[in-house]
Amino acid sequence: MRLVLLGAPGAGKGTQAVMLAEVFGIPHISTGDIFRSNIKNNTELGKMAREYIDKGELVPDKVTIGIIKDRLVHPDCKEGFILDGFPRTIPQAEYLDDVLTGMGMSLDCVVDIEVSDNKIISRLSGRRVCPSCGMIYHILSYLPAKEGICDRCASGIIQREDDKEETVINRLMTYHDQTEPLIDYYRQKGKLLVVEGKGRIEDTSEALLKTLGVK
Repeated sequence: MRLVLLGAPGAGKGTQAVMLAEVFGIPHISTGDIFRSNIKNNTELGKMAREYIDKGELVPDKVTIGIIKDRLVHPDCKEGFILDGFPRTIPQAEYLDDVLTGMGMSLDCVVDIEVSDNKIISRLSGRRVCPSCGMIYHILSYLPAKEGICDRCASGIIQREDDKEETVINRLMTYHDQTEPLIDYYRQKGKLLVVEGKGRIEDTSEALLKTLGVK
């Protein structure tokens, strides 16, 4: 299974990609995770990416494309992969098509997880994370037992720069302008499937598996 997950930031692509990777036994490739790891380790790539991510802007194609090309040639991608966060623009999609063609491969499908902007703004701006262990909380639905302190490792929890409401709104504007056109791009290729991003993660997972013919 060679699959791309589309959806606005906060639509739940990462969570669903982890689930699908386990179901199909293939790697989950997240550009966001790759960038955040490099930012945390203060690498040159991390410094470059942070300038854009903290403002809610897309990292330039030349940086993102190089990462994806290097990752897809790893042996664990031979039987398939799930791309989360790439492609984000039409040029990136065209590049991905060319890379896969050169490898004798093609995408099986592209799934768009649809969630309203209002729900995404509430979901992301209320999110808090532990920078030490990665535990995620939410001010409306999942608070730690002790205010501001991670239940798992007792570190202080924070709001990421790219989760602040102003940045979330900017990220959504960027998504609608640059990434949303991919929906029509893949629809015209007969690759597009659409799943509604429901309130509960489990409900979205079930709808996704049904759409992919697993259930």
